[in-house]
Amino acid sequence: MTRKRGALRLTLTDVADPRARALIASELDRFNEERTGVLHTTPLDVLLLDATDAVIGGLVGRTSLGVLFVDYFYVPPSLRGQGHGRRALAAAEDEAVRRGCREALLFTMQIQAPGFYERCGYEVFGRVACDPPGNARVFMRKALTAAGSDLRSG
Repeated sequence: MTRKRGALRLTLTDVADPRARALIASELDRFNEERTGVLHTTPLDVLLLDATDAVIGGLVGRTSLGVLFVDYFYVPPSLRGQGHGRRALAAAEDEAVRRGCREALLFTMQIQAPGFYERCGYEVFGRVACDPPGNARVFMRKALTAAGSDLRSG
C-alpha cells in the first residue's frame, strides 16, 4: 500500500527490507545519542555452539542506556532442562552489569517460557492477550546487581 502526500510516499509492506531497517535503526540511534550523549545500543549475544562450532541456539540481545534487552532466546528442545539456558542468561546478565546495566527486560509468550524466567528472578509487569485464544505476551523485568548473576549453576 502506498499513499502520496506531496513528494513524500508512505509504503506499507510485509517484506522486511534489511537496508531500510538498518537506516531507520541507525538514524534513531544517532538521534538518541545526540540527546543523551551516550552511544546508546550495543549488541549482546550469547551463542550455543555444537561440537563443530555451529550455532544451534542462544540469546540475542542488546544493552541500551542501562538496560539489557533480551530480544530472542532459543535452546533446542533436546538441551532444555540441563542448565544451558540458565548459564546463557547468566552470561548475558553478567556482561550487562559489566556494561553498567541496572535492569533486564524481555517479553515471552504464555506458550513459551515465563516459568523459566520467573525461576531466574524475573517478574511479570504486564500481559497482553494474543492469538491463539488463551495465549498472552508476557512482559518481564529483573533488577541486575553488581554482584553478578546467581544463575551460573544448575
